[in-house]
Amino acid sequence: MPALLYTLGFLTVYLLAICTPWGQRAENVLFDLGRDNPEDVWIYPLSGAEYGSTPLPPLELSAKPTLMVGLAVIVVLTLVRRCWWQGCAALGVVILTAGGKEVLKSTILPRPDLVGARESLLDQGFPSGHTAIPAALTLAAVLVVSPRIRPYVATAGVLWLACIAAYSATNGGHRPSEVLGATLLACACYGLATWLLPPAAAPGAMRSPRALPVITLTTALAVALVSGARNDTLTRSLVSAATAFICAALVWYAAVGRPAHAHTESGTCSPPTTWPR
Repeated sequence: MPALLYTLGFLTVYLLAICTPWGQRAENVLFDLGRDNPEDVWIYPLSGAEYGSTPLPPLELSAKPTLMVGLAVIVVLTLVRRCWWQGCAALGVVILTAGGKEVLKSTILPRPDLVGARESLLDQGFPSGHTAIPAALTLAAVLVVSPRIRPYVATAGVLWLACIAAYSATNGGHRPSEVLGATLLACACYGLATWLLPPAAAPGAMRSPRALPVITLTTALAVALVSGARNDTLTRSLVSAATAFICAALVWYAAVGRPAHAHTESGTCSPPTTWPR
């Protein structure tokens, strides 16, 4: 059911924002707000687009290395903790999200020009690749780490996602629908992967400090506001921050808020092999 709901949400965002004239006009207006100068974005020096600056992963040329490092970490954790089912599911989440993003963007989900937009607004970018990477890696990580630290890993990933999603939406590289679509795609892949897991291996509802969800989402909102902030337009900054916060809340709920199988306590890895004496 979660995978189906996320998929329906993904398709709804695409149909409303991209396949309707009023949806296209609403998002195109955002690109006309401000001076269209990337240096007006507060965290632009961290984007890697500025000469000599180190990109904040996975921005600019760090996207592929970030994805490769994330996959390598998942493999190592799988081997160390012997979480074979969970490790395969985690790899599937990342590969399906990254590969699905490329296929959908290039062939399946076109961007028709329904409003006579200028050429610079016709680039097909649904869903956003930069947003898909932190969303997928965060959801994959909670499958292979120890249950005791899953909520904190999810918190770190959600804050990372809030930063990247807000920046991607505010710097002119992606529309809010593209950022939201990438997050929904990652959540759909996670829902599918956990649904296919055996009940004993599927992650259950995580026990975390009662205040952690409030702290995480409040901090994610603050990160989104800072990462989406521009000097030239308040409206574009707030829309980008709101979109990033929704993305963070979706991933948090998918990873922490709802168990994959209601009748299981938590997903456990294979116990160490013991030999009879």
